[in-house]
Amino acid sequence: MYQRLRDLREDSDLTQQELAILLKVSQATYSRYESGALNIPSTSLIQLAKFYKTSIDYLLGLTNNKRPY
Repeated sequence: MYQRLRDLREDSDLTQQELAILLKVSQATYSRYESGALNIPSTSLIQLAKFYKTSIDYLLGLTNNKRPY
């Protein structure tokens, strides 16, 4: 899951700081999300899924289908 978050961010040419601003967290907190050191709150997962136009299942690695339901 964590590598998928990083891949999506890098594919979108975004920095951790830019996503941290979107999620209203610090860059350090977002970095911990990507590394798996901190669990991502459900509200942030929803925001990320909407931002990337994908499903939470894809973000969590439960499916390889990027298309949202």
